[in-house]
Amino acid sequence: MPAELSGSLTGMHWAILVMVALFVGMSKTGIYGLGMLAAPLLAGIFGGKISAGLLLPMLSMADIIAVIYYNRHASWSHLRRLFPFAALGIIAAIWVGAVINDSTFKILMGIFILGGIPVMIWRERMRNTRALPANWWTGSFFGVTGGFSTMIGNTAGPIMSLYLLAMQMPKNVLIGTGAWFFLVVNLFKIPFHILVWETITLRSFSINLVMLPVIITGGFLGIRLVRIIPEKPFRWLIIIMTTLASVRLFF
Repeated sequence: MPAELSGSLTGMHWAILVMVALFVGMSKTGIYGLGMLAAPLLAGIFGGKISAGLLLPMLSMADIIAVIYYNRHASWSHLRRLFPFAALGIIAAIWVGAVINDSTFKILMGIFILGGIPVMIWRERMRNTRALPANWWTGSFFGVTGGFSTMIGNTAGPIMSLYLLAMQMPKNVLIGTGAWFFLVVNLFKIPFHILVWETITLRSFSINLVMLPVIITGGFLGIRLVRIIPEKPFRWLIIIMTTLASVRLFF
């Protein structure tokens, strides 16, 4: 049975929370895909929607760390295309999340992640291909789907990884652009979690604050590791970790 935040947490619950916080910090500073393991880990003990509200402030804390370190590498031309459509996707997801049950909520997380993986693999295996066109049509599609999926369980990582990889950005620009996207989008989502879904409470936020030192530690670990990961293995690491995380959501 999912643990209720209003009750006392066991040692196992705290161990999962520490693991999630470490993964979140590492993923936001370069180890893409690792953070996607956070959603199924939390959903397994707290339930889908509650875990989404518990995870969001931790992601926002890590976003700040990532933006501080990688902000000079962001591609604002891409971000300007994404933000308006991401807002539309978030608003649509708010309604959907209000009418589906928790089991469907978790399955929906997995569907969104798995849907992008074949395309990611195809793009990585094809050589000497052009990047996807950097226009408003591309931005609108990935913006809406990214916004929808990030509201449904904070699972936009694979979708945005697919978009950024398809733009054929250098590694640091990819990380910096993703960091700014998720910081702005996650802060935009917080009021809806508090006022509409009521999944962020004083109790849940107090747990987030306890996890802040672990998130910071994970952030520094991610910075160190991304410096030594070559470009090609780095891209395949994204795909492998994304696949593992998405399959876990169905069990």
